[in-house]
Amino acid sequence: MSDTASTSFSRRGFIGAAGAGAIAVGLPLAAGVAPAPASAGAAGAFRHGVASGDPLPGGVILWTRVTPTSDATPGSGRGGASTLTWEIASDRGFSRIVASGSTSTDASRDHTVKVDAAGLSPAAVYWYRFRVTGGPAAGAVSPVGRTKTAPAAGADVAQVRFGVASCANWEAGYFGAYRFLAARTDLDAVVFLGDYIYEYAPGEYGGKHGSVRTHEPKHDIVSLSDYRIRHGQYKTDRDLQAAHAQHPFIVTWDDHEVADNQWKGGAENHKPSQGSWTQRKAHADRAYYEWMPVRPQVSADNRHIYRRLAYGKLLELNMLDLRTYRDKEAGRFSPEADDRKRTIMGRRQMEWVKGGITTSTATWQIVGNSVMIAPILVPPLDPARTKELTTLIGVPENGVAFNGDQWDGYTKDRRTLLDAIDRAGKKNVVFITGDIHMSFANDVPRNPANYPGAGTSATEFVVTSVTSNNVDDMVSLPEHSPVGGAASTALETLNHHIRWVDTDAHGYAVMTVTPAAAQMDWYFLVDRADPRTGQYRGQSWKVRSGTRRMVKASGPA
Repeated sequence: MSDTASTSFSRRGFIGAAGAGAIAVGLPLAAGVAPAPASAGAAGAFRHGVASGDPLPGGVILWTRVTPTSDATPGSGRGGASTLTWEIASDRGFSRIVASGSTSTDASRDHTVKVDAAGLSPAAVYWYRFRVTGGPAAGAVSPVGRTKTAPAAGADVAQVRFGVASCANWEAGYFGAYRFLAARTDLDAVVFLGDYIYEYAPGEYGGKHGSVRTHEPKHDIVSLSDYRIRHGQYKTDRDLQAAHAQHPFIVTWDDHEVADNQWKGGAENHKPSQGSWTQRKAHADRAYYEWMPVRPQVSADNRHIYRRLAYGKLLELNMLDLRTYRDKEAGRFSPEADDRKRTIMGRRQMEWVKGGITTSTATWQIVGNSVMIAPILVPPLDPARTKELTTLIGVPENGVAFNGDQWDGYTKDRRTLLDAIDRAGKKNVVFITGDIHMSFANDVPRNPANYPGAGTSATEFVVTSVTSNNVDDMVSLPEHSPVGGAASTALETLNHHIRWVDTDAHGYAVMTVTPAAAQMDWYFLVDRADPRTGQYRGQSWKVRSGTRRMVKASGPA
């Protein structure tokens, strides 16, 4: 998603804001949001915290970073090797250790540690920690992390609840959303939908009134060292550390983990003076895999981040990569958006996701989707009626899109996927999406110009940004101003499948899935520039099983 103040408002179009009722929020809270106390020396050796991710019924990824000496900062290439042990226990006091092992790390991996721990029980809560057994930091013990495994394959599951977040820009605000996610004890995992870091130099992309805090290093990140430094900086945030220590994360990337509006051959925010795009992408990917608790999928000729995780018979979660294989974005008015040869996913990933969804026996097929799949068109057009006109004037056949960086710029890939869903008779496909820094509850229509008559193929929940700018920030207006409200009404009037939109607030969401329904509850921050901000509940929307239709919920699930 393009974020520079000079271009992003025009790129997204004139999208308005919907007010969200500020009400008291009652949430299940953990006993404090800070990571558990560590041993004396751990504050230095384990200054980047601990994390877990990609839970399976019998295992989970564990992550940390060791700082063996004070000069062994991220990206420095300094510091001697370390050996470590890791332990997983069924109790917080570690009196019942159920799995353990040893590993090592050094500067070649930026002193990061990643363990794919196995032999665990399904649907179980565990606690884990690391201990340095050799090297300059020997004796240091990490903070204690908490994690949870997925249910057994084929298990009857009454409920799964995910925290959902995306788009956390260090300079635009504080990560209060992570603090509130960390405070909850009722989540099975946190699903992060991209833009975990931002690549900009200090001051290039701050908040409404400038930068709240300053990026390191002090230039756009390009080299492997740069990306390691930036990842390391983000992981010093106490609220982010607390969220990672409390819940397993299931993550994918969007564009800013490398550069703004990236595609397979380059990016909007990549210049020839910055060197080879291929090399920059390789540096970014390597740092990401080093610093994130993600399990890459490896085949004979490819390593990729798209993958599928199951939660018993209730749901399958398909995490997509919509950046690595995509063609360059089409121009806003260009019929190139309808070109059959253009792809947002790449052919291999398309076959993988089609096959997974259409053959799934789970009740729900959830798709972790970094950019919006529901169309935003001005106005929606019916190709059966207007094809001659759109061909004559040279615009996309379904109407002019606000943002060709989304699935609107790759309409044939969208049609291919939705047609496969329809042919298979799948009625519980739900996309969960980030990127656009706004909140939406969408039906995904077969024909947006003939909605609801032509029916829907799926539904979509879109989560707002943790901190990254949205409409009110771009035009320097207060949140939920009358101007934004009027624009929101216009947007929903043009695109009837958009059932609700809030274009101004920042925060996170909580998704609750049961056999009967999937519901998203949005929670918004009072002030992202306040490190101790409060929160309030925005709205709640749900889709009942088999309906493919969003309805407003009366309260949180």
